[in-house]
Amino acid sequence: MKYIQSTENLDIPEGVTVEIKARNVTVTGPRGTLKKNLSHVDVTFTKVSDRQIKVHVHHGERKHVASLRTVKSLIANMITGVTKGYKYKMRYVYAHFPINVVINDGGKTVEIRNFLGEKRVRIIHVLEGVTAEVSTAQKDELVLSGNSLENVSQSAADIQQICRVRNKDIRKFLDGIYVSEKGVIAEE
Repeated sequence: MKYIQSTENLDIPEGVTVEIKARNVTVTGPRGTLKKNLSHVDVTFTKVSDRQIKVHVHHGERKHVASLRTVKSLIANMITGVTKGYKYKMRYVYAHFPINVVINDGGKTVEIRNFLGEKRVRIIHVLEGVTAEVSTAQKDELVLSGNSLENVSQSAADIQQICRVRNKDIRKFLDGIYVSEKGVIAEE
């Protein structure tokens, strides 16, 4: 079944500007600028005013109409990123060998040592716009923060994945670095 027209409205808060040119979205706010290329998604953008954008799909089928809400969510996450920012907290979990985490290059590189007593040093380069720091308030905690939700969450996933236990019973070896909290930097 084809839907003749489907529409989603997106409200833009004060202090944020959204520019859309050839489905390249640029969001500018008090924390910086984020860019996203949405040229692979067949949607139409209409700027109703400086405070509202409409996203349309004409003659779309079910899956095509579903991408409408995805595009709206992507732009809404970019708006939240340039106004509040995103912060992920990760905790080290270990039974016997304490995990040592060292932050290098001003929060751009994370080194994980002594995972399960191994001599191998695991090095993760966090993505662009993300900074990593060891928490001062909580023992064995790593804090990732940045404006782009995709980059912050992908960096957290990379850190969690590199500490996966292999060739052992994962019901017994629960060691690793796991995401414990997700949120925004600027609390309301």
